[in-house]
Amino acid sequence: MSENFYDVLGVSRDASEEEIKKAYRKQAAEHHPDVSDDDDAEERFKKIQKAKEVLTDEQKRQQYDQLGHDRFTEADKRGATGGGGPGGAGGPFGGAGGAGSAGGFEDIFNQFFGGGGGRGGRGGGGGNRPRQGQDLRTGLTIDLEEAFKGATKEVTLTRPSECDTCGGAGHPPDADVETCPQCNGRGQVQQVQQTPLGRVQQTSTCPRCEGEGELYSEDCADCGGDGVVREEATLSVEIPPGIRSGQSLRMEREGAPGENGGPKGDLLIEVDVEVGDRYERDGDDLRVNEAVSFPQAVFGDTIEVETVDGSVEMDVPAGTQSGETFRLEGKGMPRLRRRGRGDLYVQVGVVIPESLNEEQREALEAFAEAGGEDVDVGGGFFEKLKSSF
Repeated sequence: MSENFYDVLGVSRDASEEEIKKAYRKQAAEHHPDVSDDDDAEERFKKIQKAKEVLTDEQKRQQYDQLGHDRFTEADKRGATGGGGPGGAGGPFGGAGGAGSAGGFEDIFNQFFGGGGGRGGRGGGGGNRPRQGQDLRTGLTIDLEEAFKGATKEVTLTRPSECDTCGGAGHPPDADVETCPQCNGRGQVQQVQQTPLGRVQQTSTCPRCEGEGELYSEDCADCGGDGVVREEATLSVEIPPGIRSGQSLRMEREGAPGENGGPKGDLLIEVDVEVGDRYERDGDDLRVNEAVSFPQAVFGDTIEVETVDGSVEMDVPAGTQSGETFRLEGKGMPRLRRRGRGDLYVQVGVVIPESLNEEQREALEAFAEAGGEDVDVGGGFFEKLKSSF
């Protein structure tokens, strides 16, 4: 029995489209002919591409599940014979490198950015209508102080961009051109398949001209016919005060180029806030541990607590127990795009001295002999105990 498309990608039959795309990117990165030393890497990579193509197309996936792997692939081959299925022959000028061929920028784009490129933004079953480009994603790490105050940061990424040489067309301006004989210039082909539910007619992008309706004698030398090239870009991004780890910032029209004159996609920047060792963050609230001495806990005191934006005073009442938590209202993180701030919760820990001098030992022994009761031992006992530390 042939290896089915779910096995090829290593996903279950009820996998979501996002899970399938994620599995595809992983498999493509591992088995791409440019990075794999296996002799069958190219054939394996073609299977991975085909599996992704079918399982991320709702209509094709439904037919695949109904017919089964062998009957679906056989029907697909029949549709390609004379009808122009995936992997059809090249054009009269020596081949146009259809969407099903291994390698090319589309593979790199899918591997690194998780989207579908296509030559000059063509293909994808949308005919020649304008389509917005893919959204791209990147990450940015900031520290807690930057998250508190807000900051302006720079991000550098490599992204697809329209080829300046050919203007995204994928071919030189003076290249010879002819009408695609497979689709007669329509950019789309129709396939009829016999299924258990009857005859199904499907319209798809012409694989020979990739929806262009025309074939060109040569590809652009700079982009290899893809219409897009990879460029390194450095962008300035504004970090708003109060942002949390896992939240994303959107930079409009900084993503991949659109198709057929469509607008660019957006760039999504996922932020990771490094809180550090001093604080714990819980939403807009912060938590911190603060040490106090034994006399401070017994007699009470006013201590200074360092916050993200400076130190503040906090009263420690007499008789404070180790582990008690005090709330400093409005001393936490700013609320993102709202007024006000969260709170700072201070948990005190009483530090027991590791060694005592003679005066301290005598004072504590007297306190222990008195049973810890509020009595005056030898006159001014508590003043003596406090002053001994």
